[in-house]
Formats: sequence, C-alpha cells, structure tokens
Amino acid sequence: MALILSTHVATGQIRYSIPEEMTVGSFVGNIGTDLGLEPKRLVSGKARVFTAGGSEYIGLDSEKGHLIVKERIDREQLCGDLSACSISFNVILENPMELFPLNIFIQDQNDNAPQILYPVQTSSSVVAEMVPRSADVGYLVTKVVAVDVDSGQNAWLSYKLQKATDRALFEVGAQNGEIRTVRQVTDKDAVKHRLTVVVEDNGQPSRSATVIVNVAVADSFPEVISEFTNFNHDTTYSDNLTFYLILALAVVSVLFIFSLIAIISVKIYRWRQNRLFYKSAPNLPVIPYYPPVYADGTLQRVYNYEMCGTTDSRMSDIKFVRPYSQNTLVNMSRAGTVQRKKKEQEEEDDLSLEVSLLCSHRLDVK
Repeated sequence: MALILSTHVATGQIRYSIPEEMTVGSFVGNIGTDLGLEPKRLVSGKARVFTAGGSEYIGLDSEKGHLIVKERIDREQLCGDLSACSISFNVILENPMELFPLNIFIQDQNDNAPQILYPVQTSSSVVAEMVPRSADVGYLVTKVVAVDVDSGQNAWLSYKLQKATDRALFEVGAQNGEIRTVRQVTDKDAVKHRLTVVVEDNGQPSRSATVIVNVAVADSFPEVISEFTNFNHDTTYSDNLTFYLILALAVVSVLFIFSLIAIISVKIYRWRQNRLFYKSAPNLPVIPYYPPVYADGTLQRVYNYEMCGTTDSRMSDIKFVRPYSQNTLVNMSRAGTVQRKKKEQEEEDDLSLEVSLLCSHRLDVK
C-alpha cells in the first residue's frame, strides 16, 4: 500500500519506432532528453527498464540515459501475423518511485522470402497436372499458392512465368498465381510441359521463390505415365548438358585469349629486340676478318695477293685480291716456280758479271 501511494505515474507516454533485426547495442532513444530528466536524477534514482513479459529486448544506460537494443528482435517471432507490432515497458526511478511507460513500434523488414505451399516440390517423384486435349481457352490448370510471413507491402506477392516448354499455350495470373490455357489445345501439342513460375514479394530489396509445375496434356492416365517415366531423368540430363556446354565455352574462350596475349607479347618482344639492335649497331666496334692460312691444301677458295711498293718507301699496298680455283692455283704455282728459277739464274749471272768487273777494275788501278 505504501508503494502505491509513493508511486508517481507519468501521464505522457513516449513512443519510439525502430526496424527489426537491429544490431545488438544500437541506439534507440534518449529518455533523459525526451522525459526531461537530469542525468543526476537517473543515476540517483537507479533508473532501470522493467518489462512485464520478462523478455528484455531493450536496455538502459543510466549514466547517459540512452535506450539500446539488448537482444535480437525478430518481428515475425515476436508478433506473428499481427499487422502492428510493438514492445511496451516501463522505466523505473527510485527515491521517489516513478514509472514512465514507453512503447517501441517494430517496423517490418523484408527479411523473409515467399514460401511455396502448392504444388509441393518432391525430389523422389514427379507430380503433374493433367489437362485434357479438349480444354478450351482459359482452362484452369492449377494454382500456385504461396505466403510471405512478412507484413504490409513486404508480404504482397506477384507471379510470373519465367520459362515454359510452350509459352504460347499457358499463362500465369500476376496477382493470383492461376495457370490457365491461352489457346485451344490441339493434337499437335506435346504431352509433357514444364513451367517455371517465380513468386516475388514487394519488399526492397525484393525476395523471390521458384516453383516448377509439370503439366501433362493427355486424356488418359496410361499416356501420362508412359510420358513421365523418364521425365525427371531427361530434365536433369538437359540441365547438366547445358552447364557443361557453358563451362566448355568459357574454358575455350579463356585459352584463346591467353594464346592471343602470348603471341602478341612475343611479337612485341622481338620487335623491341630488333629495334634495340639497330640503334646500337653504329656504336659497335668493327673487327676485321682475316682468312686463315691452310698449309695442307684444305682451303676451298685460294686467294692470291700481289704486293707492289716503291724503292724509297717501306710502305706497301695490296694491289688486288683475286680468288683462284684449285687448277689455276696449280698452274700458277708451276709458272711461278719456273719464273723464280729463271730470276735466280739471272741474279747469279749479274752477280758474276759484277765480280768480274770489280776484279778488272782493281787490276787497272794497280
């Protein structure tokens, strides 16, 4: 009774609004400023948060007066299908006792994708909707049923046909998910059809789910069973084949690009090497070449050098250089030998003549 008499309940109520799934420790509001309480009063009054439900999603920093997120808040888990979701709690102060009711609205975030309820997707068996060949335009084949646990516009769903065996035969209602025939079914239409329907919500960013609907155009069950026996196997094989084709094309493209880059790199390298060689060629030293002398006669091309010089100079120049064949070299060698012997004979005769003249001259002098 004393507690009730000494308790003061604030007439005004402070309301905040935060999105769900906020990070733990995020700032919500400042009750010191919003309630007009001094920081000293918050500290001396031992301000704290009291929740009737026992779950303390919101905490209080009494020194600063800040409300912070204490636990993860999942709107769907907290409020379910309710359109309005909020957390109510009280801030309690002692000496004297005061209660300040606070309310925090939880805004829905598009954190859930649509869930397909029908048709049920099973991996072990194939479920097909049957359409008679006598079906007229607008025949209702089936209806895709989906739900979104989010609220508001995040839960608005739309349906569209992403892929179909024959897009000219079926359509999907954008708002209700009903699959109907667009034209009259004929005998030329295939028996089995595969429809891929995408269910998308209206959130930002949007989330989606995909469902596959198998349709059999037939008038009897035996025809349907015979056609759909290997349907799942054929579909898996087709998907794998498409994947491997795309992978092979990507690998070939990458190898071609690398080969092209390698060829261009080699061409550029050679071009630069040639350019550097031509630039440095004028600065290279010139090394004369002297043909070797072979004494054993293995030289294929023989060069003959004729020297001429003046009597008053020690310098001599090469008159000309002329290659000779082996036969010419033999003939010239023989001719040179004869001339050399003849010249030696003439020199000996001249020397004898000079000696004779010298002796006769000495005798005359005596």
